[in-house]
Amino acid sequence: MSDTPNEDLSFEELPTEEVKLGIAEHVMVLAVISVITFFGNAVATNATVPQGLIGLALLYVLCMVGVVITRFAPIKLPSVAWISLVAIIVTTPWFPGNDWILAQVKHINFLTLATPCLTDAGIAIAQREIDIAKSSGWKMFVIAVLVMAGTYVGSAVVAQIFL
Repeated sequence: MSDTPNEDLSFEELPTEEVKLGIAEHVMVLAVISVITFFGNAVATNATVPQGLIGLALLYVLCMVGVVITRFAPIKLPSVAWISLVAIIVTTPWFPGNDWILAQVKHINFLTLATPCLTDAGIAIAQREIDIAKSSGWKMFVIAVLVMAGTYVGSAVVAQIFL
């Protein structure tokens, strides 16, 4: 009898589920993230509430345009690629109204945008990753701590030298 439930399976054979969100689900998830970001932005910046609302609404629309393109485009790319492409296009100098878009979006603190997204990414760790971590044991934990500490120290050294 094995100690772990999936010991008989190799990691390549572990069942994984990929959840595909429809456009309605994207609308809801982006709305929730926008609300969380709105409150974070209100606290983190000196922007007024209407300024933050307009900037977030623009970002929401750009994201939804990218999601719709992802769904119907003949070229299959991840939604983040389409969203980025749409945002890049509408902020280029030759796009009509780009100055207004940039003026509205500059009131959004992008670190407040990253917080709910990174939280979702952390929550989305699948059972497969948990099983890998369990089977790796304490040595993997030590390596992870050393890698993170080395990255931190390396960044601090670079910052001290160049900044």
